[in-house]
Amino acid sequence: MEKLPKIAMPLIIGAVILFIIISKSLVTIGPGEGGVLFEPLGDGINTERTYGEGFHIVAPWNDMIVQKVRQQSISENMNVLSVNGLDITVSGTIWFEPEFKNLGLLIQTKGEDYIRELLNPAINAAAKSVVGRYTPEQLYSSKRDIIELEILEEVRNELDGQYVNVKRVLVENVKLPTTIKDAIERKLKQEQESLEYEFRLVTAKKEAEKVIIEAQGKADANRILSASLTDKILQDKGIEATVKLSESPNSKTIIIGSGDTGLPIILGNQ
Repeated sequence: MEKLPKIAMPLIIGAVILFIIISKSLVTIGPGEGGVLFEPLGDGINTERTYGEGFHIVAPWNDMIVQKVRQQSISENMNVLSVNGLDITVSGTIWFEPEFKNLGLLIQTKGEDYIRELLNPAINAAAKSVVGRYTPEQLYSSKRDIIELEILEEVRNELDGQYVNVKRVLVENVKLPTTIKDAIERKLKQEQESLEYEFRLVTAKKEAEKVIIEAQGKADANRILSASLTDKILQDKGIEATVKLSESPNSKTIIIGSGDTGLPIILGNQ
């Protein structure tokens, strides 16, 4: 009985050491994440392999660095200058993802905080370069989509060969000085009213042209009809009307001859 505690103590110590080794050796990488090994007894970051999701067993003296490798987004508020030197605040969001197979190279060259060290400076540089080409009015109204595409292209150029892929850039808001914003809104309102007035003028002109065309058509039809009513047609029509009148049971028509036009001369009805 006295020997039992002496035997149990080494077993307990061994169990604790074994538990620590297993816990250090068993690494879990979650969904949308990747891992690279840091080997302090070797060459540091292992750039040859990126570990995927699931359980992995590694040597207890190595560390697994886990990073998100799915698509991510960050939002930025950037103070930039327009082409005429006005201070403008641009709010935007960028979607990106690190290259899975090159995650080790990314961490080795840019560090684990590569978003702050690499991505943010690239976004700011691209935004300043692009926004500096436009006037406040263009930034506020019609050029938003073009600006987004140009910033995306600039960011991709900045990050070329840096192991990060930028998917999309969205410019959410452009904040101008109040006086400039009010002036632009007044100008846009005046332009809208001018376009509306021009539209009404064009519509009225088209309606007038329609009336003229319809009147001209009626005049042409009457002229053609008048030209087609020859003396022979008039004579035939008169005879036809006289015959119908004479056939009426309630009338008595006396026809004494025809006039110069060849139409019957009717003295009266009884």
